[in-house]
Amino acid sequence: MTVSRRVLLALVALVAPVAAATVATTTTIAWSQAPSRPPASLAGVTFERVVSPFPVAGFTFPFLGGLDVPRPQFVDIDGDGDVDLFVQEYSNTLWFFENVGGVGDRRYEWRTDRFQDLDIGEWYRFVDLDADGLLDLLTESPVSHIRHYRNIGTKSAPVFTLVGELRDGTGEPMFMDRQNIPAIADLDCDGRLDMLVGRVEGVVDRYEAIAPGVAQFALLAERYEGIEIIGGVGMPTARHGANAIALHDFDGDNDQDLFWGDFFEPAVLLIENVGRTCSTPSFQVDPITLPFAEGAQTSGYNTPSPVDIDGDGDVDFLMGVIGGAFNPIKTAEDNFFFWERTEARAFELRTRRFLDGIDHGSDAVPTFADIDGDDDLDMLVGSKIDTTTGSHPALHVYRNDGTRQAPSFTAMAPVRLADAYNLAPAAGDLDADGDLDLVVGTWNQDLLVMRNEGTRQVPSWVRDPSATIKPPRASHVVPALGDLDGDGDLDLVVGQASGVILFYRNTGTRRTAKFDLETDSFGDIRVGRRSTPTIVDVDGDGLPDLVIGQENSGRLSVAKNVGTRTAPRFEMAAPLLPDLPPMFTPSFADLDDDGVVELVVGTTSGGLLYYRGVRR
Repeated sequence: MTVSRRVLLALVALVAPVAAATVATTTTIAWSQAPSRPPASLAGVTFERVVSPFPVAGFTFPFLGGLDVPRPQFVDIDGDGDVDLFVQEYSNTLWFFENVGGVGDRRYEWRTDRFQDLDIGEWYRFVDLDADGLLDLLTESPVSHIRHYRNIGTKSAPVFTLVGELRDGTGEPMFMDRQNIPAIADLDCDGRLDMLVGRVEGVVDRYEAIAPGVAQFALLAERYEGIEIIGGVGMPTARHGANAIALHDFDGDNDQDLFWGDFFEPAVLLIENVGRTCSTPSFQVDPITLPFAEGAQTSGYNTPSPVDIDGDGDVDFLMGVIGGAFNPIKTAEDNFFFWERTEARAFELRTRRFLDGIDHGSDAVPTFADIDGDDDLDMLVGSKIDTTTGSHPALHVYRNDGTRQAPSFTAMAPVRLADAYNLAPAAGDLDADGDLDLVVGTWNQDLLVMRNEGTRQVPSWVRDPSATIKPPRASHVVPALGDLDGDGDLDLVVGQASGVILFYRNTGTRRTAKFDLETDSFGDIRVGRRSTPTIVDVDGDGLPDLVIGQENSGRLSVAKNVGTRTAPRFEMAAPLLPDLPPMFTPSFADLDDDGVVELVVGTTSGGLLYYRGVRR
């Protein structure tokens, strides 16, 4: 189990925790399943980020959050002789995985999603710029320059401090297209670092440090060696674009070879260094597709990462996929490739998901409910699209095979619900027959009602077309079920692309739900685009409040219920304060039956983030 420092998720002013008797009534029963119970409370609760809180069969990092555009780099950041892993998935954030297994016994543990809170823009490169034996850091600057961090720590405990912008030989800031990723190495074995900078024109500029150990680079050559990458297999015309490059001695002849990933190239290109000696590099050869990677045609813009990952003395090859000119769906899940070198010229593809977390492509929407009648919470996850077929997604079901106190999840066969995109499930017993029905949001096909025509133990959800709910001007609708007016049946709140919240009052009964639109601007709540509400008691007063995700902000918006049990009224309050990625969907549940809720967040990258609740 891997736990980072605690991430506070508390309101500016939360009331004291609710009494123990109140806590006991929440247990693991989802509020939408039992509207007569009070909603779970966040009062006095903080949350800590955990990647592997409990077993999920087949996954080492189940709650990593998903990967869409991983940019990896392997370096020994702690000086223990093995390579650790850094990954960038979002702008300005750097994930860190420590290799705790040692050389030849690779085993990574997640440490943080915000390594030293460094702002890295759109790319990063660790390299020892000043020849002091410590890795420094170069990152993207938003004004098409290069940001320079110096390591002022020790070999085992790095500390990075901002120096400023990297300078060229004239003392001016170096220009760097902000979407490109450069390569840095001593190309000609003269003790001075070289930097190869790919340009969007498909050419390379070569810079070299003005002196050994000096972090200032003079331009040596534009259009270096006549290299020009023109990609676009299957495109109407050949093109060049954003690129990510790397240098490494790939063929063991003691010089640096060049790897190129391009926006218009579905593979990685190798330009071999054919110079006779290390001091006389030459790239006067045509680029070729890496032979062992020809079968891994991706959506383009691949980030090469050659490294001896297993410490056996030869270079293996890993590759993250940012995504370029080709179908992005095909690499929304499979986007972190690892080839192991098994012989001098032989490689085997070990995995397309080097970091194996729950990942369903894009726009994951989780909810929890006891779908098999064994009195513990199972997990349902909707998503944007089926990454295998490129068509309508299924509902992903994770059955809890553990206990109420010790969950353990197993992925079941996906459930086909409807021909619709962006499935967003909410579970509740809509007809008081003791089993769970579904209300499912979609991209543009309204809210679908799925009746459970199976049993409490073995659900079988069948669409009820007569019960379809048609919100006005609806797009990307996300439902949440709960008893908002205290009459014992389930009402419905709905988020949508515009950011406002719709409220449907259940004017039927517990046995015959009937949802009538009462307002298309509930409480005048505004949270930005793509609101994703969930119902939870924020302040412990026994009234249902709303916690709302959205597209752009990294915070969970809060609409507090300042009305009464039978007449709710909502006002915007201080947000919850995690550092969340863009476009996230929150879900609260007490997964371990300790009376304290956990927070699970679906991400735009198709994965899930888990935050354990801790009572203060």
